[in-house]
Amino acid sequence: MKTKLFLFLICIFSGSFAQAQQVPLQWEQVAPGIWKAAVGQPDKLNPLVAAGGSPRTEALQKLGERAFPLAQADCKAELRDGKVYLRFPLEEKEQLYGLGLQFKTVNRRGQVLNLHMDHYGGVDNGRSHAPVPFYVSSNGYGVLINSARYITVYAGTAVRVNSAHPPKVYDRNTSSEWSSQPYSDAVEILVPTNGTEVYVFAGKNSMEAVQRYNLLNGGGVLPPKWGLGFTHRMPTLSTADQVRAEAASFNEHGFPLDFIGLEPGWQTKAYPCTFEWDKSRFPDPAALAKELKGKGVRLNLWLNPYLSPASSLYEKAKPLSGTHTVWNGLVPDLTLQPAQQLYKNLFKTQHLDIGISGYKIDEVDGYDKWIWPDVATFPSGTSAEQMRQLFGVLMQRATAEWFKEKNTRTYGLVRASNAGASSLPYVIYNDYYDHHDFITALCNSSFIGVLWTPEVRASKSAEEWLRRMQSACFSPMAMLNAWADGTKPWSFPEVEAQVKEVALLRMQLLPYLYTTFSQYYMEGKPPIRAMNLVEGFSYQDKAEKTALDGTNNPYQVALKKDVKDQYMLGDYLLVAPMFAGQADRKVILPAGKWYDFYTGEFVGDGGIITAKPGLNTIPVYVKDGGIIPMIPPVLHTPAPGEQLPLEIRHYGESESSSQLYDDDGESFDYQQGKYVQYQLSAKKDKQGKWKGQATVDNKQGMKVVYKDIKWRFM
Repeated sequence: MKTKLFLFLICIFSGSFAQAQQVPLQWEQVAPGIWKAAVGQPDKLNPLVAAGGSPRTEALQKLGERAFPLAQADCKAELRDGKVYLRFPLEEKEQLYGLGLQFKTVNRRGQVLNLHMDHYGGVDNGRSHAPVPFYVSSNGYGVLINSARYITVYAGTAVRVNSAHPPKVYDRNTSSEWSSQPYSDAVEILVPTNGTEVYVFAGKNSMEAVQRYNLLNGGGVLPPKWGLGFTHRMPTLSTADQVRAEAASFNEHGFPLDFIGLEPGWQTKAYPCTFEWDKSRFPDPAALAKELKGKGVRLNLWLNPYLSPASSLYEKAKPLSGTHTVWNGLVPDLTLQPAQQLYKNLFKTQHLDIGISGYKIDEVDGYDKWIWPDVATFPSGTSAEQMRQLFGVLMQRATAEWFKEKNTRTYGLVRASNAGASSLPYVIYNDYYDHHDFITALCNSSFIGVLWTPEVRASKSAEEWLRRMQSACFSPMAMLNAWADGTKPWSFPEVEAQVKEVALLRMQLLPYLYTTFSQYYMEGKPPIRAMNLVEGFSYQDKAEKTALDGTNNPYQVALKKDVKDQYMLGDYLLVAPMFAGQADRKVILPAGKWYDFYTGEFVGDGGIITAKPGLNTIPVYVKDGGIIPMIPPVLHTPAPGEQLPLEIRHYGESESSSQLYDDDGESFDYQQGKYVQYQLSAKKDKQGKWKGQATVDNKQGMKVVYKDIKWRFM
């Protein structure tokens, strides 16, 4: 009997080990500095396929060739029990960024993350609105796992018995150096499927690795100009007349406004949705859209994609939908072209053809108890898990393509995104509302090719209200979301003047913001940049590491703690938000001289400074040689061809040059080269006096919109 049991156990264990299969990673170079390998049988549907971006080949070629950034022998893959196991090497002081839109931390090393589409629940555990399986190393490379599965990442947490660099063993009884989390020399990843694609991106630094990732996916989105203005969302059951009155009140108070968001009540039914106008509240939506657009204000519509039984599409959509409902609404299988076409026909007639500018796509993330379960099935054969990971991206792509067919850009909001979606015209938002964590999310968004807005809804005090509004005005979308309580920018009269000032400042900065987003599209540089992506902030080579020390050294600070409460906006502006209750704050300056944005005063040469801005302003600093183009304060972003005077500010002591980008601000003609670039340069003449020059590269003969250009040397 014992012999039979022994043989039985041998069969079990030998069978288990036999299932493990080491897979050599065969790296194929697919673009300059980018390699791809396949493990097993990858799923046909993955994040890059869902997003549908086309590589910006010319821009990738401009970045040049790079050697494979990792020791290939240390990159391992294994198939076991129908799952993929991956391992990539880590150096001792290497930091890791990315791996989803998290809200508490920036450095991922030492974390275990289950990259699972969900609402954010207050813990950085991988469940997020954008569980992007892409990480960036401080050593200047990135790794993407191109799978739409619930991926688990052990980001330098697990120690193998056969590790080439094992941690030192300490006795907890006698050593203060004992740690519950010993040093690990690897990132290990579990992908619960039969195969996956893996991409590796090389760069001279972390920023270049991010650029290549974004450019592989089509580059970043270039929003319409109006999308970079100010937006306000109405209470749920607002009427057309109330929308008109709201737009008029913004004008009366002198506040900028570029688009108004209508919440669920614009539809006949919501939760689930009909996508059809409630004529009792909006008797003539086409006339309303036309009237508001004539005043420089556009309309954006809230929706969730779940189809109400009251919809005229319901019976046709049934065979094209999943087995389970969400709030009794059908879940369309958006991988099927007929399902997309069904939605397109309705949306085009009801929305696009009457001049609606875009959408707020809600409820495509989680909760588990609301969304379809993982046991659901879809007619295409797409698993519930894959649909959960990609549904928000599929909805973004479909709607974006409908607008592009009209040669009209859109810019909207979404609660779910994933890898490959950098070119899609949507900004992520959620119901979480911690101001500090909102800024951390802004930083984290820059690593993974998504945009995030720290929207404003409500505040406990005038100070908090102002601080939140200041942050929102230095983000990818400046939004006040009044769906629940009807707040206005002037809801706290004691800070109304300061709120108006920062909102108008955003409008003044439109030329700079638009140029920054053009870099996102053309070069892959994210508009918001975590400090770890900034040249002169994180070190790149061993000699530099050895040379840097000292308590006031930003490089050393970055090693010891997350820098998650400040960021760069474009090439030149360092933004350091203030929070309620703060009278001052520390700001870490990258190497080089920096100047106060408002006054031009010199503030420091690298290192750490203390900002004491008072209540009225948000600390903003400009890099030496920074060139900031600005227009006068306006209440609406300029219409195509509208001419405006331009002030160009130059900061500091360094001679410098920069580019200013412009196009019609609305169409996709820029993708055929129909845009203007101004070459801006600031130099001293022989007498040491500053001179500014602005020349126009206008090969397409477009109307030049910036006139009366004046330089201001701060």
